Amino acid sequence: MTATDTAPAAKAEGRTPLMTLNGVSQVFDTKAGPIRACDQVNLSINPGEVLCLVGESGSGKTTAARMAAGLAKPSDGTVAYNGIDIWSMNRRDFSTFRRGVQYVHQDPYASLNPTRTILQTITAPLLKHGVVKGSKAAAQRAAELLAKVDMTPPESFLSKYPHQLSGGQRQRISVARALTLDPKIIIADESTSMLDVSIRISVLAMLGRLRDELGVGFLFITHDLAIAKYFGWNGNTAVMYLGRIVEFGPTQQIINAPTHPYTRALIDAIPEPDPDLTKTKGAGSLRSLEIPSLAHLPVGCSFHPRCPRFEGGLCDGAVPELITVRPGQSTACHVVARDGAGDAEVRDEPVA
Repeated sequence: MTATDTAPAAKAEGRTPLMTLNGVSQVFDTKAGPIRACDQVNLSINPGEVLCLVGESGSGKTTAARMAAGLAKPSDGTVAYNGIDIWSMNRRDFSTFRRGVQYVHQDPYASLNPTRTILQTITAPLLKHGVVKGSKAAAQRAAELLAKVDMTPPESFLSKYPHQLSGGQRQRISVARALTLDPKIIIADESTSMLDVSIRISVLAMLGRLRDELGVGFLFITHDLAIAKYFGWNGNTAVMYLGRIVEFGPTQQIINAPTHPYTRALIDAIPEPDPDLTKTKGAGSLRSLEIPSLAHLPVGCSFHPRCPRFEGGLCDGAVPELITVRPGQSTACHVVARDGAGDAEVRDEPVA
């Protein structure tokens, strides 16, 4: 599988992807020169499927998400919804697309209008898009949506303002607002990273329930592979580094049998409660903790200055292609392409 084969993979299984990103790139002009925040990214999302997009801060995850949501036009490549390039759609079709793809932001403190009550926040899109008629029907629907996100009893929250709610409650309100237009895809951009751990798990459980009940597809963005494992175990995971997809495959394989050294480094960063297991982690520690600048990317594989498997003359030559190393799993690494993915077995159940 090459980089251009990743997005159409679902078609080979007899399914038409609800959304595809085909070779999308995003270049920003800065004083330091052009910055390629995303470079030839290929992804696809099927109805009811979870696609986790994982990587460190600055890897290009949010830029890719904004292009998927139609909030930014790619410099190159296409974003297609139901097989149609969203930037060639007429106004009516683009409106349908925007209603079908909803965004849940990272910061629950900044994503809600502080001057609006929860009732006003949720009923605004319902009334604007004609989902319901009249304020009474809108209020009833708002209460139903609050119940869906476990904000009960709804009457206790409708008259409140965002500053009167906790971070977890605000994020649930953001999810309820995203559900107002009956979306087909929800883009959750680090939507639990600012929440306490106990609240984070309850919000993830709520999102998982909505995924199963409503059949909503998720583009779930996180820097934490442990969160990706918890939420997207039965879906796919794409690992990004400095704007490029470096590994892609079923989440079970990515977690339990990673092939790219960067993915292995992300897994090593997951806290391990067992001290004996902790000693075995980090065996392939990074050569450097410093992330290169997007304005001055290394020649060849952009991960090679940090990679424990670096080989001079190989890794610092050409940019590695995304190739198939196992069924459904692809990696962009010169060393893995030469030596193979190894004999790691893929477990059928999540590991602790």
